[in-house]
Amino acid sequence: MRMVLKARIPTDAGNEAIKDGKLQKVIQSAMAELKPEAAYFTVDDGDRSAFFYFDMRDASQMPVLLESFFMELNAKISLQPVMNAEDLRAGLADLMSGS
Repeated sequence: MRMVLKARIPTDAGNEAIKDGKLQKVIQSAMAELKPEAAYFTVDDGDRSAFFYFDMRDASQMPVLLESFFMELNAKISLQPVMNAEDLRAGLADLMSGS
């Protein structure tokens, strides 16, 4: 299932992670593990934030995918399913056909 993972990194934890090299390590590891179709980095509510759009095959992947953000960066995490335009079209077509 296509998911979006949002990681908000508090300023103090982010500052320390940049200084000691953890931030780059965690992001590189996440990119390798998630193999996202897209990844964006921005500021959200005053915190450094990352958005990863990826395919999650099974809920059992959650510890592997999320724990480094919690443990290394003290990040606040949200994870939710998302659709692209093609998924939305297919879902609406199913809805209209009564499937």
